[in-house]
Amino acid sequence: MNSHRILPRQQNSVRQREEQPSRRGVAWKTALALAAAVVLLLPVALLPLATGVPVVAWLPLLLLGLAGMVWLVVRRRKPLGRLAGLGAVALAAAAAVIASQTLAGTPPITDSHGDPLPGSIAGAEKVQLNGSEQWILVRGQNTSNPVLLNLGMGGPGGGGFFNAQELRALEDQFTVVSWDEPGTGKSYGAAPISDLNKERYVNDAVALTNLLRERFDQQKIFIYGVSWSSIVGIWLVQEHPELYHAFVSTGQMVNTTQNDRMGYQLALQHLDDQGDTGRAEELRRNGPPPYRGDNVASPYIAYLDVLNEMMGSLRFSVAVPLIPFFVPEYGYLDKINHTRGVTESFNAVYPQLENLDFRQQALELDVPVYFFVGRHDINAMASLVEDYYNALSAPGKQLILLEGGHGLGSAENQDVFYDAMRKQVRPLAGQPVPASPSPA
Repeated sequence: MNSHRILPRQQNSVRQREEQPSRRGVAWKTALALAAAVVLLLPVALLPLATGVPVVAWLPLLLLGLAGMVWLVVRRRKPLGRLAGLGAVALAAAAAVIASQTLAGTPPITDSHGDPLPGSIAGAEKVQLNGSEQWILVRGQNTSNPVLLNLGMGGPGGGGFFNAQELRALEDQFTVVSWDEPGTGKSYGAAPISDLNKERYVNDAVALTNLLRERFDQQKIFIYGVSWSSIVGIWLVQEHPELYHAFVSTGQMVNTTQNDRMGYQLALQHLDDQGDTGRAEELRRNGPPPYRGDNVASPYIAYLDVLNEMMGSLRFSVAVPLIPFFVPEYGYLDKINHTRGVTESFNAVYPQLENLDFRQQALELDVPVYFFVGRHDINAMASLVEDYYNALSAPGKQLILLEGGHGLGSAENQDVFYDAMRKQVRPLAGQPVPASPSPA
């Protein structure tokens, strides 16, 4: 009798021991592949939330990505099967990025039945301004309405697509044109960052103004600025008053250096009062503004974040990368370029404003001016805006106080702004409001 004979039960046990490492290896590789697939699928899954890509273009990409994940699991024991599944998900992700850049758009203006409103306009467009390609967003219920040029949000580098949502309620009264300035958002590559200066912004804004005047057959238009772009707005009406009915701003900047030093001291005092020694020490290491060098954004953000906390607003370090995610007209690359543009444009341009003081440099303006000012704004200091307003000579001027801090963040402030724009600003165009159906 052979004593070395292996019984069937023993053979099964040996086989199971040999297969266990192999199974564990497959499981780990499958788990890693699935984790990578989930990450790759995010641009596809978020496409309808983050961009204006139509659902009919999104669904095939989603189905391709999901099919790839299913195939990855079903064929998990086959290395080529896992690779093929992961490849299908990667292909869907790449197609989603391309679709976001080429198919994202702004929603149409519709009537109560959901049909496009006759005579309305809604679209993101590429325009030529002084030899460079730049982008504008044009929206309005009736193209016969006066034009309101939105110069954009804060920065430099905020761009007009960034805050265009705030002006949707005025599309029954104005054709609202929001401009992504060179160096940000969809116009990120319009000019080298090193070329950005006062002359570039003013010249391009004038070129855009003239383009809009000709296109919509209007002698003059309105302009609106916020924080940084309120500076551009003052420059425009100072140098070219014949082009504009009026200038409107929120968060008006007056003297950047004085404004920033006041904000720095407030932030430092607040941190000391709160016992936040770590952040207070960081501000002391940075010292008071103005800052110089290749990276001035960081020390400014350090204290501006504190001011926004004091006003109950989002920190700049959070808002700058977050808000572009919800701009439907931006593709994924535009969203990244917006964040890059704010940082790079700020570093290049903001130090150029060190000697700005409109109380010395723009005491006389030849157009009506409307300043919407937060009573407790400590970003664009309300006290400096009031000083400037009191000294300013203009054919018409109003300082309209808003509750709380900077901007139109609350429904109450928005209502005050919209009401004044309809009843006080728009009549300056001398045009009757055309009768049109209400949008949905």
